Amino acid sequence: MPSDRPRLVFMGTPTLARTVLSTLADETPGDIALVVPQPDKPRGRGLACQPPPVKQEAVSRGLPIDQPSSARDPAFLDRLRAIAPDVIVVAAYGQLLPPDLLAIPRHGCLNLHTSLLPRWRGAAPIQWAILAGDRLTGVTLMRMDAGLDTGDILATSSIPIQDTDTSQTLHDRLADLGASLLVRSLPDWLAGRLPPVPQPAEGITIARKLTKEDGRLNWSESCLALGRRIRALDPWPGAFTTFPDPAGRPLLLKIWRATPVPEQGPSGVVLRASGSELIVATGEGALRLDVLQREGRRPLPARDFLAGQTVREGQRLGGS
Repeated sequence: MPSDRPRLVFMGTPTLARTVLSTLADETPGDIALVVPQPDKPRGRGLACQPPPVKQEAVSRGLPIDQPSSARDPAFLDRLRAIAPDVIVVAAYGQLLPPDLLAIPRHGCLNLHTSLLPRWRGAAPIQWAILAGDRLTGVTLMRMDAGLDTGDILATSSIPIQDTDTSQTLHDRLADLGASLLVRSLPDWLAGRLPPVPQPAEGITIARKLTKEDGRLNWSESCLALGRRIRALDPWPGAFTTFPDPAGRPLLLKIWRATPVPEQGPSGVVLRASGSELIVATGEGALRLDVLQREGRRPLPARDFLAGQTVREGQRLGGS
């Protein structure tokens, strides 16, 4: 007999989307007719093709998979039309969906976005929320339109950003929060009990895609701003500076953990480098560098780093 349960298609790619898919598969009010991640990509030293996390989850559950190189691919759109999904759920898929795709499901396409829209529309909302010093963030479930995260809001859920949060720890909490919000809200949406609300015209900010250069530390900034940058860019691309080798040549130095401290000095200058303490002055206050990584080496606590590197008080980091 035909099922009267709603038919769902899930589109997503990275670890966050895997968390959402796993919860959706366990608790969905419908049947997942298709899972759509981005194509496999070469990774690691051998550059062997690796399936994305969502594909791994779908394979483990025996769910059907399609991986079009483009969401605009006519054959892919024809397959979606043949499935005739009631709703398409999207979480960190990685492509803008074309109007032809958005028009296919009877109840539309729903996107789970990791910010409280309209703040931080775009590719890197978690990182930019930390960079900006936001105290609160969350997840938004919205009905998608052709714009970039501009659709009507269906539901939100918020959490505080902790002073110790990195983008990874905040990502993991938002993944769980978003998965819970989705499975709570989806039955009401399908039943017509969840009215869409247009996004406010005020408070719009854009979370542009990050580059490696965003990790460069500008020591003229305050210790608080630099501390946020270090946390926001962990694990990618990582915050970095340079320090001189014995011949005066700049060596790349990544900073993975740092603590603001109330000391003063010329920005970028090493104030103390002894025992377990490596303290560098900033434009306001100073940073105690707790975990560091020289290029080509592994991350080390400051004590171990100082035992193997010549760092002197008065040296200037970053050429600033």
